[in-house]
Amino acid sequence: MSALRMEQLRPTLDRRPTLDKEPDEVKMMFDSVARRYDFMNGLASLGQDRLWRGQVRDALDPQPGELILDLAAGTGASAAPLARAGARVVGVDLSLGMVEQGHRRHPELQFVLGDALHLPFGDAMFDAATISFGLRNVNDTLAALRELRRVVRPGGRLVICEFSTPTWPVFRTTYNAWIKKVMPRFARVASADPAAYAYLMESILDWPDQSTLAGLMEQTGWAEVEWRNLSGGAVALHRAWRPSSSPTAALPC
Repeated sequence: MSALRMEQLRPTLDRRPTLDKEPDEVKMMFDSVARRYDFMNGLASLGQDRLWRGQVRDALDPQPGELILDLAAGTGASAAPLARAGARVVGVDLSLGMVEQGHRRHPELQFVLGDALHLPFGDAMFDAATISFGLRNVNDTLAALRELRRVVRPGGRLVICEFSTPTWPVFRTTYNAWIKKVMPRFARVASADPAAYAYLMESILDWPDQSTLAGLMEQTGWAEVEWRNLSGGAVALHRAWRPSSSPTAALPC
């Protein structure tokens, strides 16, 4: 793969969240899908979600003993590989259902209930932070990026893994059709809350493209912002640093 371009709830809901992403609605939605969330991710991504999370680990390059924040940690699918690399990982999620599933599946990890806009941590506490498939569900992207910057130490790094915009027009058309037409059928058959997945699919299509997200990261004080496309741009990894005088290495291919 080429180097990055430096272009630089338990109950089922009666209604799904809107794209206004009110925290209580988002929290209830994720509570409702927590038990089958990992299964649905694997189904929706045709099994590529594990590959994407492995790329998150490689991009973050966790070192033994580092303290890492995994925001929107869900059931711990992204946190567990970081912990296996020797890092100390704190998983934070808004949804109690997700945190309970995380405790059940990964009792070795630490999970905390928390809001991305008001993280329950002191300034410059973490060596690094990551958020996978969660930033688009926060109702104030800029505030969340600033809050992440606050809790990461100077010289620390951030990796964001999120759905994005396929770069090849033919694939982009196919991808959008998959989300709009095929995924709703999967959700109706396999999910206890298909309305929740309708929201999630709309949020993917509504999310800004790679360069726009990079611009938001720069706007909130992150430096050396770079990204790499995964799966033809259906997913993108963005990486950046909280400014310091420390040099940085290129994102591994």
